[in-house]
Amino acid sequence: MTELVCIGCGAEIQSENPAEPGYAPPAALKREPIICQRCFRLKNYNEIQDVPLTDDDFLKILHGVGQSDSLIVKIVDIFDFNGSWISGIQRFVGNNPVLLVGNKADILPKSVKHQKLIQWMKREAKENGLKPLDVFLASSSRGQGIKELTEAIEQYREGRDVYVVGCTNVGKSTFINRIIKEVSGENDVITTSHYPGTTLDLIEIPLDDGAALYDTPGIINHHQMAHYVEKQDLKLLSPRKEIKPVVFQLNENQTLFFGGLARFDYISGGRSSVVCYIPSELYIHRTKRENADEFYEKHKGELLQPPHLENAEDFPELVPFTFTTGEEKMDIVFSGMGWVTVNEPGKKVAGYAPKGVHVTIRKSLI
Repeated sequence: MTELVCIGCGAEIQSENPAEPGYAPPAALKREPIICQRCFRLKNYNEIQDVPLTDDDFLKILHGVGQSDSLIVKIVDIFDFNGSWISGIQRFVGNNPVLLVGNKADILPKSVKHQKLIQWMKREAKENGLKPLDVFLASSSRGQGIKELTEAIEQYREGRDVYVVGCTNVGKSTFINRIIKEVSGENDVITTSHYPGTTLDLIEIPLDDGAALYDTPGIINHHQMAHYVEKQDLKLLSPRKEIKPVVFQLNENQTLFFGGLARFDYISGGRSSVVCYIPSELYIHRTKRENADEFYEKHKGELLQPPHLENAEDFPELVPFTFTTGEEKMDIVFSGMGWVTVNEPGKKVAGYAPKGVHVTIRKSLI
């Protein structure tokens, strides 16, 4: 008997255990196309059902990619470049050529020049040990850059299979849906959502010449903020509109809180301006650094939220990462949440994030 797989997430269809991946009630097996109950609820009701897949499960699935002879399309979230980068990507791709795609480009301010952004991505990729064949910017949600990218994939694959890889929530499935629509006119074949880990196994889309396009499960980067917030707050960390930079003139020893999720301390270096590229739904509150710890404990879950009051006690403590800016404009990056640009050299600053979330410094993206 032919194995049935869910067209939405790639899981093998089964009707025995509702708690396991791929469950579909027997009546659903008579419909075309077949879709599991989890994908049905996600598509129609925006409900997420947790599934018992471990990091090792994801890595096993991706291990075969490096052993294939194929073209790899690596998707990163351009708004969360560092947080959505797969460390050790060379282990997964082997000797296969890679196209690097910065998705969600529509979220960045319109003033950003795309050519400069592509050069920045090439430099960052090289520093992370990857030399892509080519670099593209796209917006899967709006369809920007998809036609050009589809043509490039066709040109570079030279008849080979194509594997689309990335960490969770970079928009891989939306990207593939756009490509399918570009080529065939079909809409929303693969399940998409703002929840991490929507695709559960390889999803194979046959191509005209006998090769295939594969959607792979997203690798979970545990250092991203999305893994530390409640499900109802994930939308806050997945902005759909252009990010509006917010400028603050800061004196020494002032603190900015980003909801209750993170904080930025301007420690020393004289009066200076910083620019916050943070989702607009997150309230930014300024206070004195000497009062910041007490202020946080008093207002976490109320004025400073998320987290919400009912979950505030269980929220991980905020831990500091201290930096001194170099000669160029620098970004202090909160993995999965955004960044703060410090415009001048020699400033001592600190970024605080929940224990487990990375805070890093980089040359300014904008």
